[in-house]
Amino acid sequence: MADRFLTERLPGTGGRIKVCAEDFRVEEIPLYPPCGEGEHLYLEIEKTGLTTLDLLQKLARALGVRERELGYAGLKDARATTRQTISVPGVSPEQALALDIPGVRILAACRHRNKLRTGHLAGNRFAVRIRQVHPGALERAFDILHVLADLGVPNRFGPQRYGVLGNSHLVGRALLQGDYPEAIRQVIGSPQTITDPRWRQAATAFAGGDLDGALAALPGRFRDERRMLHLLRDGASPREALFCLPRKLLRLYLSAFQSHLFDRLVTMRLDSLGTLWPGDLAYKHANGACFTVADPAREQPRADAFEISPSAPLFGFKVTLAGGRVGILEQALLDKEKLDLADFRLGDGLAMEGERRPLRVPLADCSARLEGDDLLVQFALPRGSFATGVLGEVMKPSPEDPNFAACPMA
Repeated sequence: MADRFLTERLPGTGGRIKVCAEDFRVEEIPLYPPCGEGEHLYLEIEKTGLTTLDLLQKLARALGVRERELGYAGLKDARATTRQTISVPGVSPEQALALDIPGVRILAACRHRNKLRTGHLAGNRFAVRIRQVHPGALERAFDILHVLADLGVPNRFGPQRYGVLGNSHLVGRALLQGDYPEAIRQVIGSPQTITDPRWRQAATAFAGGDLDGALAALPGRFRDERRMLHLLRDGASPREALFCLPRKLLRLYLSAFQSHLFDRLVTMRLDSLGTLWPGDLAYKHANGACFTVADPAREQPRADAFEISPSAPLFGFKVTLAGGRVGILEQALLDKEKLDLADFRLGDGLAMEGERRPLRVPLADCSARLEGDDLLVQFALPRGSFATGVLGEVMKPSPEDPNFAACPMA
């Protein structure tokens, strides 16, 4: 969880989330409605206990289409009840509405001309039940939500970006720095951080240089990791072994490192999230475009109205760094990691272009109420933001709280 909070002077509610899937409800806010005609069928689906990728697999099998032909706007977590839109080509509404898939309800089916693409959503609405809250939790939640609605939500990625062991970004860092043995060590994991007995035994054997012992202990579901260890045992170089992992997984590691650096920049600017500095690249919330702030005093009213916000980079070889002291801050973080923007131009399909991302996002439709002994918090966030940004501020969990490791992305 965050090491600092924007509302750190306000006490949190405490409590537990995601005790069951119904405690965490997410609903996509569509970017546009289906037009009613075309070859693609847009399905509004409610699912429980399935990831979006699980859902796509089951839909493709049930409807007799190829999985890659299905479209979706965003990924949703399994430990939640979520509503999202999936597009399917060449299927009738009657065929889709007649589906019977455990954990899945087809709520509506309407035709559209094009396949749904990743990112084609305005945002997400959340309804989260927080159990076992502290006394006075409702008043505390009201105070915190009021501040967040006024100042914005720190746009951190948070712990769900860093994997089960919280170290995905360390794999990405080692990969960028060309330290392939370290990347492999992080993929296998440190025994001290692993709770699964067989995985911990495998990690212990690997740390001791016993590749055969690691392979014997590693659970069968770790297919990619097993292939990597087999290559190492058979004499492959650490780079060759690491690059046997799926490109999609390697890119996730690199993306986690980008996210880690961004989160550090958010923390550095936490006391001035909405304050423009000379040289800032201001982010326009209406369209995602950025412009250089030459006169902060002139532009600050637009920031106060939440039309624009300061931004920070998801570092990549194409990203533009800010000017002035903001740019110095950004470059200093790269220097501390002994990296240059050009280092993100990796080969093998792993090049990371980078982009600018706002330091804060607006909080909409927020409310809180008590239901028995539980606190129910509702709010909406724009796409690409995480519910943990709000819930962390409201609850003030400890950094070690495993409750926060897998909140769905907005």
